[in-house]
Amino acid sequence: MFKNFKVNLLVIVALVMAALFTVVKDHEQIHLGLDLKGGTRLTLQAEPTPDVPAVTPAIMESLQSVIERRVNGMGVGESVVQRAGQNRLIVEIPGVKDPDEAKRRLGRVGKLEFKKLDAQGQWVNTGVSGKDFTKADVGTKQSGEWIVQFALTAEGAQKFGKLTAELAPTHAPLGIFFDDQSVSSPVVNEPILDGSGIIEGKFTHDTAKDLVDTLNAGALPVNINVIEENTVGPLLGQSSIKQSLFAGLIGLGLVLVFMIGYYRLMGLVAGMALLVYTLLTFAVFMMVGVTFTLAGIAGFILSIGMAVDANILIFERTREELKAGRSQWKAIEVGFDRAFPSIFDSNTTTLITCLLLWVMGTGSVKGFALTLAIGVALSMFSAITVTRTFLHLLNNASGQPAGGLGKPASV
Repeated sequence: MFKNFKVNLLVIVALVMAALFTVVKDHEQIHLGLDLKGGTRLTLQAEPTPDVPAVTPAIMESLQSVIERRVNGMGVGESVVQRAGQNRLIVEIPGVKDPDEAKRRLGRVGKLEFKKLDAQGQWVNTGVSGKDFTKADVGTKQSGEWIVQFALTAEGAQKFGKLTAELAPTHAPLGIFFDDQSVSSPVVNEPILDGSGIIEGKFTHDTAKDLVDTLNAGALPVNINVIEENTVGPLLGQSSIKQSLFAGLIGLGLVLVFMIGYYRLMGLVAGMALLVYTLLTFAVFMMVGVTFTLAGIAGFILSIGMAVDANILIFERTREELKAGRSQWKAIEVGFDRAFPSIFDSNTTTLITCLLLWVMGTGSVKGFALTLAIGVALSMFSAITVTRTFLHLLNNASGQPAGGLGKPASV
C-alpha cells in the first residue's frame, strides 16, 4: 500500500515542479484587470437612428459584439465589455495610454460604401458596402505605399464585379467612402471579378491597420455616445496589488500558525499541503489566462480558507478514529472516507453557486466566480490526495505509536 503513496508523492512532486516552471516562465505575463493595471473605463449609450428607431436586446447584443472586436483589435487582451441596463455598455480597457484615441476608435460608425458618379457629378450609392466584406488586411504596393486589401462574400463579389464592369469601359472612378468621408477614388480600368480588391489612400501603417481593424470588427448597428469616462492610474493599481498580497500573506501565515499550534504534526502536514495547493492554483490561473482583479484575488483567498476547512474535517474524523483505538494508518483512511461526503457536498454547492455567478454576473463578479471555482476544485484534490499522501508518508517515517500523530494541544 505504501508503494501507491510513493507513486502519489512522485506525481505531486512532478506537479509542483511543473507549476514552479510555469510560474517562473510566465510570471511577467500575468493578466491584470483595470483595477490593478490601470486604464480607462467608458460607459457607452446606444442611440436610435432613422434606420433603427428602437434599441432592442438584439441590437445591444450586436453592438456588444462589434465593440468587443474593436477593443481586441487594439491589442488589449484583458478588456471587459459588459451590458448595463437596456441601452448601455461598460467598457474597461486596462493599460490604455490614450483614452481619446480609444473613444475615437470605439465610436466610429465603421460604415464603408462604394459609390459612383451620377450624371450630375454627384456621388451615389451602388449597393456595395462593408456588409459584403469577409476580411480586410494591411498590404503594400510595389512602391512601398500602404494599402488595405479586402475580400468579398460570394454575393458581394457578384455585385462588385457587375459594378466594376459598368465603370471599366469609360474608366470611371470608384468612390470609396468610410463613415461618409472619401478615402480614395481609383479609376476602374477593367472589371474585378475575383471577389477581392484594394483600397488606396494616403495611409501610414497605423492608419491602414486602424481602418482594417474597424472593417473587420464591422459597422456599429446604432450610434453611440460616451456618457461617462473614468481613468484608473497605474500607481493606484500597484498599491492595490501590494495591499492584496500583504493581506493574503498575513492571512495564510495566521492560518498556518493556528493549524500547527492546534493540530501539531497534522497541522504541519496541512500547512505543506496548503502551500502545494496555493502554488498549483496560481499556476492553473496563469495557464488558463485568468485576469487578476481585486474581486478575483478575493475569490482565490476565499478558496484557500475552504481548503483549510476540508483539512479540519479530515483531521477531526481522524482524531475520532485514533481515540477509538485504530492504528494510525487505519485511522487516516477511515477519517478521509468519512470526511469525504461532507467535503464533496460542500464544494459541489459552492461550484454550483460559482456557475450561477458566472452565467448571471458581469465583469468582476465573473472574475470572482472563476477564481473561486478553480480554487475549490483544486482544494478537493489537495485535501483528498496531497494531504492524504503526506499524512501516510509522515506516519511511515515517524514510527510513532497509535494515537501519537497529530494529537491536538488540548488532549
